[in-house]
Amino acid sequence: MVGMLLRSVVPKQHLSNESKGVIQLGIGLVGTMAALVLGLLVASAKSSYDAQSSELTQASANIILLDRMLALYGPETKEVRETLREVVIRVMHQVWSEGGNPSQFGAKMASSEYLYSGIQGLAPQNDLQRSLKSQALAIASNLGQTRWLMFEQGATSVSRPMLVIMVFWLAIIFISWGLFAPPNVTVVAALLVVALSVSGSIFLILEMYAPYQGLIQISSAPMQAALAQLGQ
Repeated sequence: MVGMLLRSVVPKQHLSNESKGVIQLGIGLVGTMAALVLGLLVASAKSSYDAQSSELTQASANIILLDRMLALYGPETKEVRETLREVVIRVMHQVWSEGGNPSQFGAKMASSEYLYSGIQGLAPQNDLQRSLKSQALAIASNLGQTRWLMFEQGATSVSRPMLVIMVFWLAIIFISWGLFAPPNVTVVAALLVVALSVSGSIFLILEMYAPYQGLIQISSAPMQAALAQLGQ
């Protein structure tokens, strides 16, 4: 629309075929750069989203494995197993029920440090229990590493300067299109659809960098499956 308004005030000689050709060459270069950067941003956001989804699945599997190890150890691990279950319930409530984020996931999992100390306090009576205790400590340590990795990733976001530059490039492209487009309803509708499509890609980038909030959330199914297995 800005481009169409400029068309009515720009001198006619500035909109000649020669000028149009030069402008189209320049906008073609800007469009190529915008397409490359937009593709990189989408790929980066998708990679970040997939990484956090994979880490959640791995953490859920480790939770089940840890519970099985403690169950095999003996009845003296009952308190530790109850703590593990309480931690999982708290995480699910804080992150998904209340619309949390990865940083909350890391903070709420702080109670899992009691798991490590609880396991460390076990007094094995035979070789099997000593082996189970060693494996349980290793799994608890892996859970702790995953927890803080997700905590740090919660601070990762799309590069704001890059996003601003991207929006600026797109604005230039659309203004140039409007500058030479006939001002009719069909053209305006077509440009609106294109603008919404490009805006949708930027929306996807922002959503995937916040996988525990918004419309595109990481599913809680792995945690729910882990919770269903605890205590059995």
